[in-house]
Amino acid sequence: MPPQHQAYQGRGRPSHAPGNRHQQQMAQYIGSGGGTYHPPGGQAKYFSIDVECVATGTDHNARSVGQISLVDEFERVLLNIYVKPDAPVESYLSPLTGLSSDVLDRHGVPLPVALQCLRSYLPPYAVLVGQSIGKDVGWLSLREGSDFESMIDLAGLFRIWNSTYNSVSIFSLDHLAKVLLGYGNGGGPHNAVGDALKSMQLFNYYRQVHNAPGVWKSVEAALLAAPVDESFAKKYPCFEGVCMGNRKKCTCGAPFFG
Repeated sequence: MPPQHQAYQGRGRPSHAPGNRHQQQMAQYIGSGGGTYHPPGGQAKYFSIDVECVATGTDHNARSVGQISLVDEFERVLLNIYVKPDAPVESYLSPLTGLSSDVLDRHGVPLPVALQCLRSYLPPYAVLVGQSIGKDVGWLSLREGSDFESMIDLAGLFRIWNSTYNSVSIFSLDHLAKVLLGYGNGGGPHNAVGDALKSMQLFNYYRQVHNAPGVWKSVEAALLAAPVDESFAKKYPCFEGVCMGNRKKCTCGAPFFG
């Protein structure tokens, strides 16, 4: 099997993080799967797509697709493909993306080839799930109503009213996965396959607990109580000369979209 199509072999999700009281409580409700959901029937309707990008310029909008992953609602990895950028790379942003010149030179394929492969796995009735999924769809030039049916953004599903600040709190994928699924912080780079799996696991978790009496309140309380880790963009507003798009510490002056 070619490396760009290999199934993800990364770290598995622990069933319960040590000392995570919320995770232990949820295990009593949903079992030891930690949120794994098995919908009726054998045909998947929901799919998670995740994209990792390299920087092809110094402003925060200069990005090119470097890795694409597709996971279905049964949490099966359908696609893991690397993409060789067609423009010079300013930075692979390796501590964030896990990508490098060696990986993309050896295993990368042209973006049109990668997109053709993706579309061969993605049915037109698919509902795409992910954290800020609109960005991934935009990078891949997928067309709603043609390449797929619709989108569900996890950021919207798990948004919570925070009475302390009198505002809505929106959490990162890593924070959601840490608190609700028991993932460790790790501190390592992202991976499109790992993030796509997290997204689908969180969506399946949401489907199980959202309408359960009293359980959703526990979810909200756990998300608000857990400390939020600093994002890569906050730690490094500018990395290897590339602006990381921190709105408060933007170094390039490029516009923000969305």
